Amino acid sequence: MKPKAVNIGAIRLDTPLILSPMAGVTNPPFRKLCREASMRGIPEGVTLKALSRGESEEVPASDIAHGSGVAPVGLYVVEMVTSRALVEGHASTHAILTPEPGETVRSVQLYGVDPGTVARAAEISIQRGYADHIDLNFGCPVPKVTKKGGGSALPWKLGHFAEIVGATVEVARRMSVDRDVPVPVSVKIRTGIDDEHTTYLDAGRLAQDAGVDAVTLHARTTDQFYSGEADWERIAALVEALDVPVFGNGDVFDGDSTRRMMEETGCAGVAIGRAAQGRPWVFEEITAALWGSPVMVAPRLEEICEVMRQHAAGLVEYFQDETAAMKEMRKHTGWYLRGFRIGGEAKRGLHQILTLDDLRKRLDALDQDQDYPDAARGIHGRTGQPRRPHLPHRWLETRTIDEDARAVLAGAELGY
Repeated sequence: MKPKAVNIGAIRLDTPLILSPMAGVTNPPFRKLCREASMRGIPEGVTLKALSRGESEEVPASDIAHGSGVAPVGLYVVEMVTSRALVEGHASTHAILTPEPGETVRSVQLYGVDPGTVARAAEISIQRGYADHIDLNFGCPVPKVTKKGGGSALPWKLGHFAEIVGATVEVARRMSVDRDVPVPVSVKIRTGIDDEHTTYLDAGRLAQDAGVDAVTLHARTTDQFYSGEADWERIAALVEALDVPVFGNGDVFDGDSTRRMMEETGCAGVAIGRAAQGRPWVFEEITAALWGSPVMVAPRLEEICEVMRQHAAGLVEYFQDETAAMKEMRKHTGWYLRGFRIGGEAKRGLHQILTLDDLRKRLDALDQDQDYPDAARGIHGRTGQPRRPHLPHRWLETRTIDEDARAVLAGAELGY
């Protein structure tokens, strides 16, 4: 069974799946692991058509090229970048936008609070070949972001939210005039600040009116952070309210929860974040579920160790610095080995790796003859407890931007 393809503007997702950006996680080596796992989930022999040049001949999904306008296994979004840093030419920000060679659609997520700056960042992203798709982040609940009016705090100021979205859509359309496949714009939002200050329906309608091509809803409020359960009923309500595709996000960790979210909410597809931490193979399971061929992917420890070696080698190539790559890899080791019988000393050693050879030796010393544990399934990543949202002073008193709010927003992107 072939899933219903989803169009985000002129781009077609044959597998309606998005890897949500995560800081320090979704760099090119990790995106490659996830994308290749997803490709394994497509039934053998599937062929697809490209869009950009009107080809009539179908080709294997693995042969779809960049520029085709087709994302056979969904979108794999780069780490979120700060618009101001991109506009000001920070080298590290431009490095984050490095495309992964196998990505047929390059997807960039921008964070910003000023319409002109976000629009200029979108222009640069398209102009330099970083982006075939722009996503705007209004879902981040991190206190250092929301206390300055950014992330999931910003949609409360409806007019300002609409200005940012509208300015970005306008630039994307202008920059798309001579492109085979126009650049679509989407937004990611949360359901609101808290249950007394919901924003998702208003923000979704305003974004649609401003011309976005899709909306992703993380079905939690800012004060929930990543705790409790995602409210899928609100995804269903947004689906009912909008004409553009809605992607559901929150509490999707495997093929079964993917199927349930889509059946219960009617969403066009799913966006996956924490479920992928230390489990790039979950994309094979989710993709297979979307294509109607459900499988339970349960790699043995020896297989996971091989994935870890590939990941680490990719990081060395990406960073061009073995020490920096291993520092990045350390946080992944705990995610990869969750639930396995490893031992405290081995875990500590893996959190101190300095070289690829060191990693290999420590992995070789493990008892790799272990089946995939039940503890490795289910909820992944941060959970924690609900927390009082960090917001600018008197932020909730009005839904418009006053002088105090403008002063706060002026410094919102400093230090990122």
